[in-house]
Amino acid sequence: MPPPADIVKVAIEWPGAFPKLMEIDQKKPLSAIIKEVCDGWNLPNPETYSLQNADSTNFYITEKNRNNIKNGSILRLTTSAAQMAQQLHERIQSSSMDMKLDALKDLANSSRDITFAQEFINLDGISLLTQMVESGTERYQKLQKIMKPCFGDLLSFTLTAFVELMDHGIVSWDTFSVAFIKKIASYVCKSAMDTAVLQRSLAILESMVLNSQDLYQKVAQEITIGQLIPHLQGTDQDIQTYTIAVINALFLKAPEEKRQFDEENVNILDCPLTEMAHILAQKQLRSIILSNVIRSNKPINDEMAHQLYVLQVLTFNLLEDRMMTKMDPQDQAQRDIIFELRRIAFDVECESNNSGSIEKRKSMYTRDYKKLGFINHVNPAVDFTQIPPGMLALDNMLYFARHHQDAYIRIVLENSSREDKHECPFGRSSIELTKMLCEILKVGELRKCLLIYH
Repeated sequence: MPPPADIVKVAIEWPGAFPKLMEIDQKKPLSAIIKEVCDGWNLPNPETYSLQNADSTNFYITEKNRNNIKNGSILRLTTSAAQMAQQLHERIQSSSMDMKLDALKDLANSSRDITFAQEFINLDGISLLTQMVESGTERYQKLQKIMKPCFGDLLSFTLTAFVELMDHGIVSWDTFSVAFIKKIASYVCKSAMDTAVLQRSLAILESMVLNSQDLYQKVAQEITIGQLIPHLQGTDQDIQTYTIAVINALFLKAPEEKRQFDEENVNILDCPLTEMAHILAQKQLRSIILSNVIRSNKPINDEMAHQLYVLQVLTFNLLEDRMMTKMDPQDQAQRDIIFELRRIAFDVECESNNSGSIEKRKSMYTRDYKKLGFINHVNPAVDFTQIPPGMLALDNMLYFARHHQDAYIRIVLENSSREDKHECPFGRSSIELTKMLCEILKVGELRKCLLIYH
């Protein structure tokens, strides 16, 4: 006969003792079960003990998660989360470097558990860690030359514990000081920094930006694209991944209103969303990612692939504004772009007002615009009033004409000599192709999804 559904058979470990095989009644309070286990080993003060999963997680068993215990599970009797939090809170303030380092290592590991994290946070543990980063580490910088590895480990485990605690979403990101942000940003901006410290610092900056618009403003004042790019040129894929994640976060949270910016000192705070692509192009970000990440000898892991995808989506979605902008047939600057297409294709200069009759010039324009493949031969500006693709189609046509001039001229001239039933008009084809690519790449749609996701 099978045991009742509320009874699970487990093994419970205790250092220096043989594991205890017992049946746990899931209807019984957890405190009563712990007392029973402690009595079996003659351990006083059962309220100071808890049960943990005896696996790689070491997560505490609580009334909320106890239903996850399965038959055959191995548990461990250990110090309660509250007791452990109190002990580590005291140990990380020790004057002994070795004791402090061991305590921070234990804290970084224990902070993955939300039960422990809540207890440590209740002791104002987050504030203690941020104070250590802001000022406490400065005490050890004098010793950095003679004990550099120890200093790097101290800071690394401090930041790791901070990241793990914040990942539980218990504490708001809006509570952190400018001094703390500046300190974290300084670790990212330094040319030589411990790898683990750099990785954690990038992770913290990403979370700050994604979780608070106010912190975005503060982080953007401290970090420039130029300071992030060197981290992409190394060989550590984790660092590269976190760097792209920070760029994506800043990109995602960038304000859409236009602002002035200085290309020589490209501070993200001063960049409008629509000008971000220009700045990234100035810094050759795409070429660096292509050479150092995509074409690297190392295979791209899942997280890197995700961050590259997000960057691609954000970059494509910068085109949304042009895609949804209709051409104004009365705007001379926009009409000049069409004149430029005609000039490049047929190697003609813009005729002066006195060169031939108006009717003759209109006839010449109509003939050339037909050869260029526009639907409206008389006023091709009308072709770009449909959205999408709007002005984006004209932008693509002009880019192709200027940067691939020989191919552009060949396409236009070859098509103009074909029979109508075999034609592939450059103008109409370019507009339809741009529209189709916008649909395939979901320009404008995926950015909204990313904003909701984050």
